[in-house]
Amino acid sequence: MVTTLQKEDIVTLLRTIPDPEIPVINIDELGILRDVIVSDDHVEVVITPTYSGCPAMEQIEADIRSTLKEHGIDNVTVRMIYQPAWTTDWITDEAKAKLAKYGIAPPGSTQPMTVLIAETVVCPHCGSLHTQEVSHFGSTACKALYQCLDCKEPFDHFKSI
Repeated sequence: MVTTLQKEDIVTLLRTIPDPEIPVINIDELGILRDVIVSDDHVEVVITPTYSGCPAMEQIEADIRSTLKEHGIDNVTVRMIYQPAWTTDWITDEAKAKLAKYGIAPPGSTQPMTVLIAETVVCPHCGSLHTQEVSHFGSTACKALYQCLDCKEPFDHFKSI
C-alpha cells in the first residue's frame, strides 16, 4: 500500500511503541530508533539493539511492523545495525526522568571525564546516595540490582554502556 505519511509522521507513530522490558519509555527515548527512510511505497526503520542478543529486539520489530500496518503501511523493512554500538548516552533526559520515577536508577554518562569518577547511584525511591550494588545483573542484563542502605528498598540501575 502506498502511504502519504512523511518521515516525521512515521516517527510519531513509532514513538507510541514502548520498550517491552521498560514500558514507561518508548523506543525513540531509549535511543534504539536510529532512522526512518521513506520511499515511494516502502518504509525502512533502522534500529540498534541495546546489546547484541537483547531478547526484546524481536518483540520491538514485531511492534514496529504491527504499528505501521495498523496505519496502512504494509511494505516495511526493519533493519538492525550494530555500528555505532548503542550507548546509554542515547537515552533522552526525559526518559532518564521516567526511569527514575518508575523506580529504575538511570544511567550516568559514559563520557571519558565522568567515567574516571566512580558513578554514584541515587536511590530512585528516597533520593539517598547511600546505595550498594547487590548483583551486577538485575531483572535484565542491561541493569544491575542495587539496594538503598537508608530506605532498604531494592531497585534496578540501568548500567552505563
